[in-house]
Amino acid sequence: MAEERFKDGTLSGEGEYVDGQRHGPWTFYFRNGRLQAQGSYKSGQLDGDWVWHRKDGGLLQQGAFVDGQQHGLWRRWYDNGALWDEGEYDLGKKTGEWVTYDRNGEVSKRRNHR
Repeated sequence: MAEERFKDGTLSGEGEYVDGQRHGPWTFYFRNGRLQAQGSYKSGQLDGDWVWHRKDGGLLQQGAFVDGQQHGLWRRWYDNGALWDEGEYDLGKKTGEWVTYDRNGEVSKRRNHR
């Protein structure tokens, strides 16, 4: 298991390298030690499901990648925990209906992408 560290020596990330590139599951941390992100790499590219957190531990966003491109359902959250928006990506491009919510969870906008 490889470890990456901030300048002060605090653990910033851990996972495996293959041929000098991140490969397989990785976990990243904030300086305060809390979980920042978890997901996988494939030959140095983000690949598969990823989840990002805020410094206070709340969810920030989650989605998946295929060869470094956003793909599939993506969601982002406000700092109060309410869903901010959600929609689909098709190899890096927004597709279909994306819905944006206000901080109280009410739909504030709908937009269709081709």
